[in-house]
Amino acid sequence: MSAEPAALDPVADEALFHMEVGPPVGLYDKFVMPPFSILDRRSGPWQERRRRWLKYGFRSELGRDALLLAGGSGDGGCYGTINEATSVFDPVVCELAYRWFSRPGAQVLDPFAGGSVRGIVAAALQRHYTGIDLRVEQIAENTKQAVELYKAVQIPLLPHWQLGDATMLDETLEWDAEYDLVFSCPPYADLEVYSDNPRDISTWSYEEFLEGHAAAIAGACEHLRENRYAVWVIGDLRDKAGHYRGLHHATAAAFRAAGMHALNECVLVDPIGTAHMRASRYYNASRKVVNTHQHVYVFVKGDVRAAAAWAGGEE
Repeated sequence: MSAEPAALDPVADEALFHMEVGPPVGLYDKFVMPPFSILDRRSGPWQERRRRWLKYGFRSELGRDALLLAGGSGDGGCYGTINEATSVFDPVVCELAYRWFSRPGAQVLDPFAGGSVRGIVAAALQRHYTGIDLRVEQIAENTKQAVELYKAVQIPLLPHWQLGDATMLDETLEWDAEYDLVFSCPPYADLEVYSDNPRDISTWSYEEFLEGHAAAIAGACEHLRENRYAVWVIGDLRDKAGHYRGLHHATAAAFRAAGMHALNECVLVDPIGTAHMRASRYYNASRKVVNTHQHVYVFVKGDVRAAAAWAGGEE
């Protein structure tokens, strides 16, 4: 006959019955934003986080014309808008890319640098940033802004912008240059035309754009270390007949061709902005709905668990 289990004594088992439980830790505390496939830029926490970043005072629109050459609204671009034409990258998207998929001290490569935000947020979070851009005036404005902030708010590092062509990175970067994170947001074909430089892929035909875009992805991934991530913000656009081109699908295919593995596909929900003023006109004319989202793709090079261990500081 088996013995009955001993009764639990609340005094003897004080550690069991009187455990101190700390305050609950939410997903916002752990990860800045919940690591879900929907990233909601309209939410209160996101907007508050963005306001805090904007207190740095960076002006990513400097270095570009106030009205981009295509005269677009910026709603389909990978940025938020400061006015009805010029788009500015959201610093919270940068923060998530850096915090989730790299660690302090990481080397970041941005093949389509554009304005200053991605570089300044990287530096503020202690990532070494290299941004490639075709335009001398953009690099000059970005660098000036970063130096001012380096002195004013003492960001720990200075980002670096380099004149070069994203579609020919082998001619821009040292042959042995290696990076821990590829993070960028390219032009969405000719949705916004950024310059009249013949090497600017936003001025190319859509077929030429796809080739140049794929070449930039392949070149960046070639310089990415093993067991590391690439984060690419992209949206779709319509052709002249109003049909979607499938740019986000072409992007995923280009990364696969470069030997990368798809890990995450997030939907970035954008603020409404001027969309409500166009919705009725678009819908009544062609039953087209206004696009108010983009895609954030995450790809991994090498082993998923090894990459996660590195980003988490365990390697």
